[in-house]
Amino acid sequence: MAASRRVASLYSRAACLTLAAAALLGCAGDPNRSMGPSAASGGQQQIPVKVLIISMFKPEAQVWHEPLKLNREIKVPGLSADDPLVRCNADSVCQVTTGMGHTNAAASITALVFSGKFDLSKTYFLVAGIAGVDPNVSTIGSATWARYLVDFGIAHEIDAREMPSTWRTGYFGIGAKDPDSKPKFEYRTEVFRLDEDLLRKALKLSANAPLADSDKARAYRARYPQPTARARPSVLQCDTAAGDTYWHGKYLGETATRWVSLVTDGQGRYCTTQQEDNATYEALKRGAGAGLLDLKRVAVLRTASNFDRPHPGQTAYASLSAESGGFPISTANLLIAGRPLVDAIVGNWAAWSTGVPAD
Repeated sequence: MAASRRVASLYSRAACLTLAAAALLGCAGDPNRSMGPSAASGGQQQIPVKVLIISMFKPEAQVWHEPLKLNREIKVPGLSADDPLVRCNADSVCQVTTGMGHTNAAASITALVFSGKFDLSKTYFLVAGIAGVDPNVSTIGSATWARYLVDFGIAHEIDAREMPSTWRTGYFGIGAKDPDSKPKFEYRTEVFRLDEDLLRKALKLSANAPLADSDKARAYRARYPQPTARARPSVLQCDTAAGDTYWHGKYLGETATRWVSLVTDGQGRYCTTQQEDNATYEALKRGAGAGLLDLKRVAVLRTASNFDRPHPGQTAYASLSAESGGFPISTANLLIAGRPLVDAIVGNWAAWSTGVPAD
């Protein structure tokens, strides 16, 4: 055993000297030294990405393909079997489809970030998907830019039939004593705040976007008494709550509103519900921790495909399955509201490459 180790040691030293002579690099260098782009991707040249559009399922993704001419296809191991390709164009804009839900989102983004196929060091990430919307804040078809990403799924739950009689809900934070107590955030993924400069720039660029609407959507929203619900679609800033449970109804909606306010110290305003954004952000955060990307370059756009609660005279179950006309206009509005940011980044890359430019 000792002899074989000495032989292996001699072989290793000889190999080291050979490599040193060939590459002028010492084998005894820092083992944690960062590899260059070619080494990180197995000798292949990395693809630089200016904007990565993150979709969750095909209808969200397809609205981008033809308008942006995303014709180059790159297969990435570890992506969803349903959508194993990243699609890119000649302007270094790419798009990936993660699959729906926390697990798919985290797994797909982790696979892409650590694949070594892409140079993400200066990339802007646009998460662009549809969501349910609170009729007290906005309406179907609207485009919302998030400041806060809040996880609505990390919680204790006591069935409403067994909860204390003084409680408004059986949901409360992990480790908290009741629904009105703020939890300690021991999971480290409960709340994320996005970069303010990028948020304000995205809002300004898309403020006058000609959002799609339809007669069917107008007729459906007219059934709601709230002026915000009856209004035509608009671009606004409000915050989003993620959770794999596809919940619905007035009481859960009110719980989401209180929860977002509680965990953001009153700074966040709940308006949309979806499944993936905290998982997506956490995967990007881990990539940032590895020095692969910049978290200040993440924006989240959610367009409203349905109301999260019923109108008067409608049951929560009927509302959940209602045909509101919101789906086609919300998917269309992902492109309409998101493209001004994409075009601005690509069209003035010299300014954007170093960070969000000042007005």
